[in-house]
Amino acid sequence: QVRLVESGGGSVQAGASLRLSCTFPGRTFSSFAMGWFHQAPGKERQFVAAIGRNGENYADSVKGRFTISRDNTKGMVYLQMNNLKPEDTGVYYCSASPIPYSEPRKWGYWGQGTQVTVSS
Repeated sequence: QVRLVESGGGSVQAGASLRLSCTFPGRTFSSFAMGWFHQAPGKERQFVAAIGRNGENYADSVKGRFTISRDNTKGMVYLQMNNLKPEDTGVYYCSASPIPYSEPRKWGYWGQGTQVTVSS
């Protein structure tokens, strides 16, 4: 199965910014909704943001701090994360789906994840 490829994670102090990137090779990229999900240590994977034909959607916890964007010419999706908090720590996964579901289990294509660690 084709996997997405994420990059851009790292370890930062609270208040810092990171930009995650994801590529989805071998597909008609523009026809898919793209999403980002967060899995904190010991917790289930949670929706963060998605971007599709109807625009962008965000989890309440990241509104005003995170911005999702895409470049269909490059087949890339990004997550700009500003004012990071320790609770943002975890693995961030990029995903693709024909429909931007809020439930992670309904998204069909996934990356391997990229670690983000925010220290206080």
